[in-house]
Amino acid sequence: MHQPPAIVALGGGHGLFATLSAARRLSRDVTAVVTVADDGGSSGRLRAELGVIPPGDLRMALAALAADDPEVQDWTDTIQHRFGGIGALAGHSVGNLILAGLTEVLGDPVAALDELARLLRINGRVLPMSPIALDIEADVQGLEADPRVSRCIRGQVAVATTPGKVRRVRLLPANPPACPDAVRAIDVADMVVLGPGSWFSSVIPHVLVPELLDTLIATAARKVLVLNLAPEPGETAGFSTERHLHVLSQHAPELTVDFVVVDSGSVPPGREREHLARAAGQFQARVVYADVSEHGTHTHHAGKLASVLEQLWSDPDAGSRGSEVAETPEERESASWQ
Repeated sequence: MHQPPAIVALGGGHGLFATLSAARRLSRDVTAVVTVADDGGSSGRLRAELGVIPPGDLRMALAALAADDPEVQDWTDTIQHRFGGIGALAGHSVGNLILAGLTEVLGDPVAALDELARLLRINGRVLPMSPIALDIEADVQGLEADPRVSRCIRGQVAVATTPGKVRRVRLLPANPPACPDAVRAIDVADMVVLGPGSWFSSVIPHVLVPELLDTLIATAARKVLVLNLAPEPGETAGFSTERHLHVLSQHAPELTVDFVVVDSGSVPPGREREHLARAAGQFQARVVYADVSEHGTHTHHAGKLASVLEQLWSDPDAGSRGSEVAETPEERESASWQ
């Protein structure tokens, strides 16, 4: 019987929330490594006014890992609560304000996260990918009269909502420092999960932090890339599943992963899967097809994704046998990896 793995999940926003909700079903030792480039909404305001790293995605990760306990549930609901009205607090999440306050009191964003994690009785940790707030800058085509001409746009909100085609993204400042605890967590992890999430603003930024990328390349962990269920309006509008892999490889050509998890309903059998297999070859990865979606939505189902991650962890020969994961308990009972 395998011991539960130490899992590190990298990402941001709702995509990371889904991964963490799945990972916690598989292990109590889960570390979230979260992007820190958000410049919109409550996070953007606190970042601009107080100089803190944007807390919103960090708060969501804490909520995803909070203990299932009636006493803790009140705290989880409270940190996720967003003030209404039209005053100075309108639009702020309570958890964002708590994290900003704890950071000022304790003098360290990681200490602030650990303290709130203790309150929420989290077994793992939530860490920023960098100890400083970052900006995203993108080269975008389709915003000028000549569609071949690129324009440089800056800011996570601008990148996520651009009507143009994002070609490449950078972090500002360039080559930012990594959070040391995040580097250590990846180094000793048994499984590392990257994605799903906003591809250019939540997933790719992790490979643009040099020390994080070096550790992702060097770690002995089983590495899993979870692809989005559909292109996102804005930054990946019109992208094929294969295209998501190509742009990640362009930003991190030395990165390898073991598995690429794809929702079986999002890529029909045939030529498109052949193209996807070739694209996965850039990462030396096998494509794993499974039903991982919440029915009728573009959201990953925590239980289904947890089942896939458990199979990829518990099967010692997963790396050398085929590319299909059974999609129901009955199928899992009788299926073999092709």
